[in-house]
Amino acid sequence: MIIAPPISTKPDAQLISLTGLLPPDLSRTRAEQTRDLFMHMEGKLCEKGLTFANVVRTWFHLDSILEWYDEFNSVRSTFFRERNVSAGIIPASTGVGMRNPRGAAIAGSVLALKPGSAQAKALPSPLQCPALDYHSAFSRAVEVQTSEQRRLYISGTASIDAKGATVFLDDVDGQIEWTMAVVDALLQSRNMTWNEHVTRAIAYFPTLSDAPRMNAYCKARGLNTASIAFAEATICRDDLLFEIEVDGIAAPDPRL
Repeated sequence: MIIAPPISTKPDAQLISLTGLLPPDLSRTRAEQTRDLFMHMEGKLCEKGLTFANVVRTWFHLDSILEWYDEFNSVRSTFFRERNVSAGIIPASTGVGMRNPRGAAIAGSVLALKPGSAQAKALPSPLQCPALDYHSAFSRAVEVQTSEQRRLYISGTASIDAKGATVFLDDVDGQIEWTMAVVDALLQSRNMTWNEHVTRAIAYFPTLSDAPRMNAYCKARGLNTASIAFAEATICRDDLLFEIEVDGIAAPDPRL
């Protein structure tokens, strides 16, 4: 467990990160391991006096994701429904295919906001439909705000249009361009820009040799690449060739 520094001068505005969590029994089915992982996360949150209602961001790394992503989504949706997560904030999230050294079907991490002076809200994407429209229970982005700053957490974002369909099939450069347009629209909706406000990003490629294409895209548009890390991972659809998650920090904006 990592307790992050306070995000304002008020000590009760605090983020708590639980990282590298695994299901306790790796002999169980993928669905059972997923359910067990959510229960394990919930138990760790409870130790800090928190529930899933306090979670603003999640990460899930699924072994052989293309074989069972729909099953994972079903388990997650059921768990969130049982915990009435939709009554508050459905977390932003990234779900990609990666193996872990323990051989678990799934590994996960959560970021939770300790109740206090900070407030969190889920945000829509100007260019994409809600992920819930295709039965994937995450928000496109979540913003945490205190009297001193706003923190934006953009979910893993890929080349999906306003109807939920994959666009720019078999075109890595096209998928990068569309995905970054989606990210830019989200940033602009919060009066943020890439170069001024983005603090962290992870770009995922099924084939890491395609990573220079992202650098070329950024160079052509004058975008700073210092905040970007690159990772090889399977995206949740076999026709998706690129995904990126982004964090940003900005001052409060009374217009928002």
